[in-house]
Amino acid sequence: MGAIAVRIVACIVALIAIISSTPSPASSQSRSILQIAQGRIAGLSDGDLNVFKGIAYALPPVGERRWRPPAAPRPWRGIFDASAFGASCAQPPYPANSVYFEALAATSEDCLTLNIWAPKDARDAAVIVWIHGGGLQRGTSASPMYDGAEYARRGIIFVSINYRLGIFGWLAHPGLSAASPEGISGNYGLLDQIAALTWVRDNIGTFGGDSRNVTVMGESAGALSITYLLASPRAHGLFAKAIIQSTNIRAVPRLAESAFGLPSAEAIGTMLGQDIDALRALDTDSLIDKAVQAHFPAQPTIDGNILPAQVVDVFDRREQVKVPILTGFNSGEIRSQRALIPATPSEPAAYEAEIRRRYGQLAPAYLKLYPASDIEESQLTATRDAVYGWASERLVRQQSAAGQPAYSYIFDHCYEAARARDLCNFHAGELPFSFGRAGSDDHLPPNWPVPGDAADRALSAAMIDYWTSFAATGVPSVAAGMAWPPFSDGSARMRFAEIPVVEHGQADNMFAFQEQLMIRRRCNGEQWFINMDPVEPCPR
Repeated sequence: MGAIAVRIVACIVALIAIISSTPSPASSQSRSILQIAQGRIAGLSDGDLNVFKGIAYALPPVGERRWRPPAAPRPWRGIFDASAFGASCAQPPYPANSVYFEALAATSEDCLTLNIWAPKDARDAAVIVWIHGGGLQRGTSASPMYDGAEYARRGIIFVSINYRLGIFGWLAHPGLSAASPEGISGNYGLLDQIAALTWVRDNIGTFGGDSRNVTVMGESAGALSITYLLASPRAHGLFAKAIIQSTNIRAVPRLAESAFGLPSAEAIGTMLGQDIDALRALDTDSLIDKAVQAHFPAQPTIDGNILPAQVVDVFDRREQVKVPILTGFNSGEIRSQRALIPATPSEPAAYEAEIRRRYGQLAPAYLKLYPASDIEESQLTATRDAVYGWASERLVRQQSAAGQPAYSYIFDHCYEAARARDLCNFHAGELPFSFGRAGSDDHLPPNWPVPGDAADRALSAAMIDYWTSFAATGVPSVAAGMAWPPFSDGSARMRFAEIPVVEHGQADNMFAFQEQLMIRRRCNGEQWFINMDPVEPCPR
């Protein structure tokens, strides 16, 4: 074969390699091509927006990299096709009848990707990084409900991320700690989030974003993640503001010792198997099945490094990331989580007697907040406050006390479809409103009660405007709507009912009770998260 022929064959082989490894979008006219640190990238143009999906922010955590901290992604040759979402992180499915069920196109351990919606004319634009919920066990950035277009149309660069879930993201184990240079394990999902934020810091300017004006935003497990990011020294300097929707602040296990009635995180890990090499040799589905059968609790680990202490202790010592926050919860959180409600007598006299047995000196305060006149509603409200209400109120109080602007809300808008299913203001029920999805059932999970009348759409527009302005300026506002004062203004909070309304001091008594309850549990070395054991006074 002649030299020219050899060169022709080589060129064809190289072209085939590029085409097979980086398939191009169907139409070159719809592409938007940028150069980032890893190489050239082709997204899609959609009106006034550029959209890039499935960008790797870390190496695939598979094989020998399973249960290791995320590593920087490798550069690529040619043009990477960023027109489609990457795989969702490996996870068990929701039950098909769950309000949260959503069919996933593909799942994999190779899932550490992010997606970007950006205005075409963005210059030093504010950035939101969305962290999805799902109990740290499920969820995906590819959910249509999390489409970032509405934020981008308001001038925000919107980023959504995947992070390792379940046993892949949160397993601590003596074998993993022994192999770690730092002698720790667990928290891989949290490290993924930190890696994604680092990628955003280093690359978002290429998309027109301001790396100094990044807001982290999350709901449920995403809000919980942000709460731990606020408590982690590793996250300092990676974000400037936080939007925290329905978090909680329970005690979580220490790495190698039991505490607060919890076994150590490493002991929990060994329940799945003593030999880490044997666990690493299992395939993805086998590991998921093993974790489901063992009821593996996906949760952070207090390792003294990534998470130095319990969130309550970090904030009490004023060691948290000090940034403005916007945080709140839903009035009916527990209507979709009734399994969390502890068993309680249904007859008023027996109910009151049981509350006095459990709460002792605190029983009068409990019964004033959660009376026997409507036991079902009282238990829904008491559980909501124990899980979500107290946590949100504590964050807003402590961040405000640390000198940061802090804004509080309660979502209390029940719409027709939710009321028909006894799901008024259920956990995550605010998401269609904060994403501008009211009246857009094609963006919601199939079992979701769809909001859609004029009042729903108006409230949705107001909420997304408040969220957007907070991300841009640190002050939530709308052009011709209710001013939202910070919490420091008389315990102010915004109630999102039929219209946004400011109220003052409405959660003060609830917070005082739940805080005292937590203090007693903590000083007695007990878990304070939905603990129904009798409450003892703190030892003197």
